[in-house]
Amino acid sequence: MIKLFKSFGYALKGMFIALREQQNMRIHLLAIFVVTVAGIYLGLSAIEWAIIALTIGFVVCAEMINTAIEELVNLVSPDFHVKAGKIKDVSAGAVLVAAIIATVVAVYIFGNKIFNAIFQ
Repeated sequence: MIKLFKSFGYALKGMFIALREQQNMRIHLLAIFVVTVAGIYLGLSAIEWAIIALTIGFVVCAEMINTAIEELVNLVSPDFHVKAGKIKDVSAGAVLVAAIIATVVAVYIFGNKIFNAIFQ
């Protein structure tokens, strides 16, 4: 049981490292706050909250995996190397794809709510 609690501790430590060291993670946190406030204000349904939560989780996980990959590449290849750069670029691209998907989901859910509030 102690081993289990330690593993959760390590995971929390990793989350705080990403939050402390990665500017993009702090930007995502701000976006989460804005989306949460907007969702409360607009009265999202349970299904809409579930979709938003999954989307947020998708982006945060992508950002944390990107951070881990960047740290690993920096450890293995501290000097500039073309392949190391490609690995980092592809990893960052994955985060961009996740963020674009999250934006599309947010535009659909919140846009639909705002449209209905204005025109009904």
